[in-house]
Amino acid sequence: MTTTANDITYRLEQKRRVQADFPGPKSVALTERRKAVVASGVASSVPVYVADADGGIIQDVDGNSFIDLGSGIAVTSVGASDPAVVGAVKEAVEHFTHTCFMVTPYEGYVAVAEQLNRLTPGDHEKRTVLFNSGAEAVENAVKVARLATGRDAVVAFDHAYHGRTNLTMALTAKAMPYKTNFGPFAPEVYRMPMSYPYREENPGITGAEAAKRAITMIEKQIGGESVAAIIIEPIQGEGGFIVPAEGFLPALAAWAKEKGIVFIADEVQSGFCRTGEWFAVNHEGVIPDIVTMAKGIAGGMPLSAITGRADLLDAVHPGGLGGTYGGNPVACAAALASIGSMEQYDLNARARHIEELALGKLRELASELTVVGDIRGRGAMLAIELVQAGSKEPNPELTKAVAAACLKEGVIILTCGTYGNVIRLLPPLVISDELLLDGLEVLAAAVRANA
Repeated sequence: MTTTANDITYRLEQKRRVQADFPGPKSVALTERRKAVVASGVASSVPVYVADADGGIIQDVDGNSFIDLGSGIAVTSVGASDPAVVGAVKEAVEHFTHTCFMVTPYEGYVAVAEQLNRLTPGDHEKRTVLFNSGAEAVENAVKVARLATGRDAVVAFDHAYHGRTNLTMALTAKAMPYKTNFGPFAPEVYRMPMSYPYREENPGITGAEAAKRAITMIEKQIGGESVAAIIIEPIQGEGGFIVPAEGFLPALAAWAKEKGIVFIADEVQSGFCRTGEWFAVNHEGVIPDIVTMAKGIAGGMPLSAITGRADLLDAVHPGGLGGTYGGNPVACAAALASIGSMEQYDLNARARHIEELALGKLRELASELTVVGDIRGRGAMLAIELVQAGSKEPNPELTKAVAAACLKEGVIILTCGTYGNVIRLLPPLVISDELLLDGLEVLAAAVRANA
């Protein structure tokens, strides 16, 4: 069935529908098969198996239809089967699936680099390298910064998440489930306090003051002249969708420039129209030295990138950057089509519209219930922090209960946060108003029923 809303055409009917026997027999059978062959360390938050997905709907193998408020963790911003992406992938596959850009290069890689150089902040000369995952992009950004500066120390922040590889685990702040028993970790990583307005001991602290607090600690513990890079998510993802106080990012970036430190914006989750701008740093006019990207870049195909100052990336010797699959031709075709759809549909404006629709509903809930501690975020990257009634004590139990109640009613939501008490909303940017509002009503009812 084809339906149309907000000038976007969908293959699947954009309505939720969950049968009484959820999870159905086919999903149950797949779970049993999985137990025998898939490592138990790989967890899934939803006990159903996907058969189809389009727009804001995910259909499982038993015919249930769920409203998708997670986008595969901010990946399918243009939808899970955007026609332009599907067409580009089909055409690319008909020619070749791989040659390795480091052996026999191809135009798609160059074209993606051109687009990223155009879209990332700043009009300075830039260079781009393509990889496979967000963690790989972060690792390489740090490699570049260390080589270009001749320094070792890297500064990350409390509540940060940068990946699951050895170096990126060191940069990540949360132990369980990401770091516990996986050490020892890469050295010369230092953690500084984040600007977390809802949980500041001094509620009146400004962004500039919070930056000064971090800078003072850096100077005291490391010395600015020894720091190769500062890496920060402009809006922290797994840590709880924490939006730093206004002025925090610009002050850090200005100090980094003064000290010759490479300022890396980790836009893996917040990039590509997610916050209503191409990149979240754009909200405060910050121009990073290097931007790391992945997730929403290629409509669901595995691709990541770093784009940065030409002098930094060109400082690396030939052969120092790369990887067998980095910039895979099919993924490059998907990225070009995905960026085209973002521009065609003006998904930055769409993300801002989603924010407007959602915040009204969420703030109404916050005014009604004291278990809703904070509503925050930008664009279609929004969060509800749940607490014990009348306090700021985290309430992870309620958060889990709300997610389970939503799923039972046919709405998939994700949780996050250092304390496990944050509901994060990451709907596909192509979701219809009707479907989004339906999902939000289910979410609000779940919070009320379990508070």
